[in-house]
Amino acid sequence: MQCVVRLIAVVILSLAAPAWAALDPAVVAQLGAEDSDTKVEAVRKLALSQAPRAIEVLQALGDDSLALIDGGRRAVIVADGSIADAATGENLGAVPAGLDTIVVNNRIRGEIGAAIAALKLGSGDRGIRLAAARELQGSDNEDAAPIIEAAALKEGDAEVKAILELAGASLAIRSSDPEVRIKAARRLAASADPQVRQMLATMVSQSRDGSFAEPDERVRAVAQASLNAINERLFRIELGLALFSGVSLGSVLLLAALGLAITYGLMGIINMAHGEFLMIGAYATFVVQGLFRSYLPGAFDWYVVAALPVAFAVTAAIGMALERSVLRFLYGRPLETLLTTWGVSLLLIQASRTVFGAQNVEVENPSWLSGGMLLGGGYVLPYNRMVIIGFALAVLAAVWLVINRTRLGLFVRGVTQNRAMASCTGVPTHRIDMLTFGLGSGVAGLGGVALSQIGNVGPDLGQGYIVDSFMVVVLGGVGQLAGTVIAALGLGSIAKFLEPWSGAVLAKIMVLVFIILFIQKRPQGLFALKGRSAEA
Repeated sequence: MQCVVRLIAVVILSLAAPAWAALDPAVVAQLGAEDSDTKVEAVRKLALSQAPRAIEVLQALGDDSLALIDGGRRAVIVADGSIADAATGENLGAVPAGLDTIVVNNRIRGEIGAAIAALKLGSGDRGIRLAAARELQGSDNEDAAPIIEAAALKEGDAEVKAILELAGASLAIRSSDPEVRIKAARRLAASADPQVRQMLATMVSQSRDGSFAEPDERVRAVAQASLNAINERLFRIELGLALFSGVSLGSVLLLAALGLAITYGLMGIINMAHGEFLMIGAYATFVVQGLFRSYLPGAFDWYVVAALPVAFAVTAAIGMALERSVLRFLYGRPLETLLTTWGVSLLLIQASRTVFGAQNVEVENPSWLSGGMLLGGGYVLPYNRMVIIGFALAVLAAVWLVINRTRLGLFVRGVTQNRAMASCTGVPTHRIDMLTFGLGSGVAGLGGVALSQIGNVGPDLGQGYIVDSFMVVVLGGVGQLAGTVIAALGLGSIAKFLEPWSGAVLAKIMVLVFIILFIQKRPQGLFALKGRSAEA
């Protein structure tokens, strides 16, 4: 009952405190004490004062611009060659000779930050209150608990209120009253903060001598129930995040493998230079970024959009030139195709080193691809990964429409299924070969644009994706877009779920072993093999 009365009194005093509440000169002068504990006590008293001027005094202390005069009985703020009374703001003239400011350590600076945050809870700006509430989440200043609880009661914003309530409960859990600790432990069940989980785990932990950090059995029981609730909530978040990471990796693999599914799946060409088309698309993005930075700085955020058609056109043109000059003479000879395109990949890598240098180049994320969506427990969903997932689906839809709803797609399917019959009906098979290879190469260029937003761009960019791309195409079934999608998303998700237990390298080995075993049982992949390879 006494706790309730005390809380009500604090709330009433907090709500009724006038904006002009004066500072106690003795408390302000106490900030210059030699003892750190005395300084901490003074800082916390200023936080409890709720006086707006206290923020200026504490900021001056943190900036090393607070000093003592009159034998240490009066604190002044030093600024612009003059001093002002810290408690009242009265100007006292020029800075006296030999005046030394108060020096504080890291412990005091932490207390200053928490005290200023507590004082800012009364701000009319929602953003200021939100930032202050988040800063107070990590505070261990038990004296600030009444201020936080009072601010939570009068807070109208739901997000700020929830943070304040959890911050107040985190401080109340340290109370000497078991009933207060029980109530605080119940309130902490709504938290997803790993620090709160660690605090509750410490409370219920047992030392070697059999004693508990929390002596009261009732408090331990409530703390254990809250800990279980937090663990369950964080497990669901981690599971969802692992699924998102798997889909994200799968979307990257899909972008890398989609072009290969066209050139290898529909044309039967083993293109070992496919990874370098990803690299060319990424470098095209870098060049467009530089042009926007130099000539259109105001529209810099949209350079990625402009890079999409540029990357597609450049890689498609290089792909068609490669098909017309070299690959057209190698159809039906897979070993020669493999060796030739491997040589082409080495040439493209060396060309990129000559033009752009051997070091990685910087590709900056535009503002709308920076940051992420904050989840409980401090987890974040990056915006660039979310956009890439949507982009991969859009590219997939565009490729499906081209293959299944256009004249070019009709010719491609006709040449794939029966080249001789298609040629007899007037289909320009050689021209279709060139355009199909150009389409696959252009899609790889689009994948390079996406990859430039999530990793380094360098000459060896494509080498990390060529093997994975072939695994996706082979597992899904060559010539099958649906199989490519399922294989990419499936392999990405499996890899991300295995990584926490086995590590990234071992997870990749396990995925490779799985593919080998699967292909032994089902050589055609997830879907039946079609096209020139089937005819062979």
